[in-house]
Parts: sequence; C-alpha cells; structure tokens
Amino acid sequence: MKKVNIAVLGATGAVGREMLKVLQERNFPINQIKALASARSAGMKLPFAGGEIVVEEATENSFEGMDIVLGAASNALAKQLAPAIVKAGAVFVDNSSAFRMVDDVPLVVPEINPEDVKKHKGIISNPNCSTIITLTAVAALNRVSPIQSMVASTYQAVSGAGANGLKELEQQVADYAAGKELTHSVFPWQIAFNVIPQIGDDTGNGYTSEEMKMQNEGRKIMHLPALNVTCTCVRVPVLRSHSISVTLKTERKISVQEAREAISKAPGCRLVDDLASKSYPMPLDTSDQDIVFVGRIRDDLTDEKGLSLWCCGDQIRKGAATNAIQIAELLVGSAD
Repeated sequence: MKKVNIAVLGATGAVGREMLKVLQERNFPINQIKALASARSAGMKLPFAGGEIVVEEATENSFEGMDIVLGAASNALAKQLAPAIVKAGAVFVDNSSAFRMVDDVPLVVPEINPEDVKKHKGIISNPNCSTIITLTAVAALNRVSPIQSMVASTYQAVSGAGANGLKELEQQVADYAAGKELTHSVFPWQIAFNVIPQIGDDTGNGYTSEEMKMQNEGRKIMHLPALNVTCTCVRVPVLRSHSISVTLKTERKISVQEAREAISKAPGCRLVDDLASKSYPMPLDTSDQDIVFVGRIRDDLTDEKGLSLWCCGDQIRKGAATNAIQIAELLVGSAD
C-alpha cells in the first residue's frame, strides 16, 4: 500500500488524539505526519509511534504536500480551512458537521456505502457519532429489506462533548464522593447521577439539531431518501460509549431469527443477544474498541413489520476517529 502524507487537524482534542492512536494501531501507511491545532497548542508534544510529534499551528499554509487531512476541529475551523486543504491537493476527511449535508460531499460509513468515497471533490464527511453506530447496527437489515422508518432513543456518553465532557463527569463524581458542591460548565445541568434529554440546539420543530441528524444523515448514507426517523437524544453519565434503542419498520417483515443471522454476519457488528443469560451490549464492554455490539432483537409489538434492537459502540473510536481512518484507508486503497 502506498505511503501517504497525512495531517490531523485538531490533534490535541479527544478525537484528534484518538486519531493518532488509531493510525498507529491500524498500521496506516504514513510517509509524513503533521499534528495541527490552535496557536495556543503549538509546541505541545503528542506521543506517536514510540516517539513524539510537535504540534504546529493550523494555518492556510499547513497543507502543502499533504495527501489526506483528518479533521477533528470545529465547524468554523473546518469551513475556514477546507478551501486551502482542497487547493493544496489533499483530501479532507472531516469529522465536523460542516459539510455533511452538502450534496456533492460524500457522507460515508465504510461498512455501508464505501463506493461513495469515489464521488468526492476534495472533501468527505464523517457522519454524526450516534448515526454511525446506529446505522452500522441496522445496515444488514436494510440489505435484507429496505428500512422505511425508525424510532430511536440515544443514550450518549459525555465524550460526545469532547475532552472537557469527560473531565466534568469525573470531577462531579469525585466531588460527590468528597461531599463537595457539584458545579457544571460543559453541560447545561449536572450530569453525574442524572440524564439530560437535550443534545444540540432547538430546530423549531420540537426536535434538536442532534436528533434530526439521524434522519437526514441516514437518508444520505443508506440512499433512502424517504426514510423517516423520530429520534430522542439523551446525555447520560457514561464516559465514552453511546447506546441506542431502535425500533424500525422494513418493507417486508424480517423475522427475529433472520435479523440475528444478518447482523451476526454484518461487517463491524457483533451479535450479543441472550436475554436469559443476561448477555447484551453495554457501554463498559464496547468502550475502547471499534465493533458495534447489537442485541435485544425482538418483534415490535405495535407493528407487524417492525423490529426492536439495542446497540452500543465507542463514540470516540467508531463514532469518530476510526470511521475517519477507515475512510482514509479506502482512499489509499483506491489510489494503489
């Protein structure tokens, strides 16, 4: 496999650091690597491949000679620097939501629509973390019979709010144990021992921006323009693995056994589904790895064509860093 020059934009954040870790684990074919971040992080040293990388300030001149840029920065910075990345001849694999719904920007989960990578014009978007985990779990069912609708409730880990989200939960738990007053700044309410039924901004229809991503991104990734999704996104006091409850309706009825067989063979999935032995997906089991665990598969009792299931996956890895690097692997493979 051809070695490439790669940059990680937003390298000092939770996802950026995980990108560096996953690049090493997957033996990505690197010729040269850059770690880019804000001016205040310039000069910081990050561990990589047994050594260290010195973080450089991200500017419009940072991308000359790069083949791929992995984005783990804000929407604003992604929009600001994307033209410079494309002009330099690199492909921008962006984890922000800045370009996800742009018509000529592919939105890719490699286990579902790898062929869409070939349609890029310099930018490829990484989907929302809950969308990636949910669609990885249900894509096998969509291949058996097209999904018409889904009702999803997400139980999203604090890692979705970045490194500071992790710190806030850990600090609140420590303060609670020490009998101290609990404070919050990352989340609108205390997150320790609580759940917060709002992630994202109000869109004016009663749903948040995070909740609408499941439908809008799902339509684009699975090539289902008529897919309807009702989603409720909830922040829970879990460190890094998201969980999602899904009830879906397919064009024709898929039996529970047929669903189990399809999911057990699906790329990126592991069937963990034995209620009698209390074996089912949980955040503790799915953190710090890349597979989406799927279980609790059962008939929907409100619709004869419906199925319900439960899935869990690591938000920082498969929900962000690993998915982006899998996209980069597709790019390198297609260039061979």
